[in-house]
Amino acid sequence: MLERTNIEAKLRAVRGDLPDTAVLAHLLKGVDIEFATPSGSVVTPDTPIVPNQFDFDNLDTSRIYHLDHIRKICIDYRLRFLDLKYFKPELPEEAQDEISRLEEEHQTQLKGLKIVAPSRLFKLADKDDPLLFVPMGNQYFYLVHKWGDDLHPLRKMLVWPFKNIINLMLLIVLGSYLLTTLVPNGLFSKAGSNTEFWIIFFFMFKSVAAVVIYYGFAMGKNFNPAIWNSKYFNA
Repeated sequence: MLERTNIEAKLRAVRGDLPDTAVLAHLLKGVDIEFATPSGSVVTPDTPIVPNQFDFDNLDTSRIYHLDHIRKICIDYRLRFLDLKYFKPELPEEAQDEISRLEEEHQTQLKGLKIVAPSRLFKLADKDDPLLFVPMGNQYFYLVHKWGDDLHPLRKMLVWPFKNIINLMLLIVLGSYLLTTLVPNGLFSKAGSNTEFWIIFFFMFKSVAAVVIYYGFAMGKNFNPAIWNSKYFNA
């Protein structure tokens, strides 16, 4: 039985070792309203990212992540990183309690709350593995709370074809090859040959590619790097 995926643990693995406290304090100085997408272009968020003022001595530095760490985990697991206002389910009581605790401990009101979760959780009330963040400035975010541990253990593998066009093409080629091997030898001629095999493969490839393209356009699907921070269903 495969274990469910703990997305917070995966996020920690992406980040790796933390710099020391002095370096972190230096990195958190300043505010960046714009941030870079994986393609290198610059995107202005739907609402400006306003950093929260924390008492650094009271922070759990293990909960601090850079936007690059969050972006990578979202792309790998086909998750979205959006403002809390787009999140349909109500926050669980323990998440609300953690927000209140942080506000009291740091004498502030948390602003710009953001959620990492699968796309459907921004539309349907369902259980999964959300992470709640608040911006700290300079593209750093503080993990306020994580609840659930319900990502499918094979999710990363299942969404691998949607990371980029190369992965998708490899899957189409492999699927077409496997379908071609299922065609009985000599079905279209008395003597099967390599030429016949590759002709059938060519038609299989065109058919599978046509279905994938039709499905992609009809459903408004896009690759993971294009949707990880998009509020639009058909981004």
